[in-house]
Amino acid sequence: MDLELRYTKWDGRAHWRYTLHDLGTDRFGRWLVAWAGEPVQRGREPAIVRDSDTVVLVPDDGNWIGHWNALDPLEIYVDVTTRPVIDGGVINAVDVDLDVVRWRADQRVEVLDEDEFAEHQVAMSYPPALIDATRATTEWLVEAMKARAEPFGDVGDGWLAQLRGGAAQ
Repeated sequence: MDLELRYTKWDGRAHWRYTLHDLGTDRFGRWLVAWAGEPVQRGREPAIVRDSDTVVLVPDDGNWIGHWNALDPLEIYVDVTTRPVIDGGVINAVDVDLDVVRWRADQRVEVLDEDEFAEHQVAMSYPPALIDATRATTEWLVEAMKARAEPFGDVGDGWLAQLRGGAAQ
């Protein structure tokens, strides 16, 4: 089954959207794939073409969506969001700016877009509960990714390896 992932910003404007294809589920949530060569669109900008296969986890619990990249220097890229909701053929989530990444080469974990998060707290009037939830989720993700706690250890790589016939990239 195909699903469309639609990110918006807190003020309701469109952010990213793209099609995902179902892989399956496990104790962490729903796993999907975005194939290389498929379009990805940011807001009203022209679509671009994805250059690498990406496995995506929409977790059963948590305010984030994770991306395991086949060839990208960013091994894992996690968008901190509101709780993702699957409604029919659409996954909806509000992107609240912060991203947590793990670099493939040195396994360094980093938080991106702190400046954007600070700016949007004021410009988009983030409520205190959203700010607190975003910070707590980000801190949890950093620790989990550093510790390689599942699904950030072998589980995500296992789903990615399925795309490559059993050989993780």
